[in-house]
Amino acid sequence: MKTKVRFTYDQYEEMIRMGLFNPPEEHRVELIFGRIVPVYGKSRMSPINPPHDDSVDELIDWSNEVLPRGTARVRVQGSIGVPQFGSQPQPDFAWLVPRRYQKERPSPADILLLVEVSDTTLKKDRGPKSRLYARAGIREYWIVNIKDRCVEVHRDPEGSKYREITVYTPGQRIHPLAFPDVSLDVARLFPE
Repeated sequence: MKTKVRFTYDQYEEMIRMGLFNPPEEHRVELIFGRIVPVYGKSRMSPINPPHDDSVDELIDWSNEVLPRGTARVRVQGSIGVPQFGSQPQPDFAWLVPRRYQKERPSPADILLLVEVSDTTLKKDRGPKSRLYARAGIREYWIVNIKDRCVEVHRDPEGSKYREITVYTPGQRIHPLAFPDVSLDVARLFPE
C-alpha cells in the first residue's frame, strides 16, 4: 500500500530555508496541494526543451513591447504562494502587481496573468495546476500548448474550475483581462 506524504506550506518553506533543495538546478520541484512534485515532466531532472524556452522568451519580449512602464512586474519561472491550499507552484510566466516581493512570495491577489508553457506537462497544467489556480481565484490562466500549437485561455474561476476556456490558434489575437488594450498574436509563439 502506498502512502502519499503531504506537507504544509510552512513545512515546505522550512525545507527551502534549510537548503534541502540545493542546488536548485538539480531540484526543480514545486508544492501542489501539499505534494512535492517535479516542475517539468515526470522526473525532477527533465530538461526544458527549446520550444518551451522560445515561447517563454517570446512572452518576455511581448511584455516588454506592450506593457506600459511600471504597470506590471514580469516574473519568469518564479514561485508564487498559495498557502491556503498547501501550494507553492512555479509558473513559467506571470504578470504581477508592480511592487517588490523580497519579503514574501506573490499571492493570487498579486497575479494579473499567469501562464504555463506545456510541452511535457500538459496533463498536469490542465489538471492539478488548473484546479489550484481556479480555487485560488486567479482570474486569467493561459496554457501555451506547444504540441497542439494553441493557447488555452482559462477565465472566470469558480470553485476548482474555470467557467470559460477558449482556445486560440495562430492567426488569432488574445487580449489579456488586465490590459485589454494590448494583444498577443498567437502565431508569435509558434514559428513555422
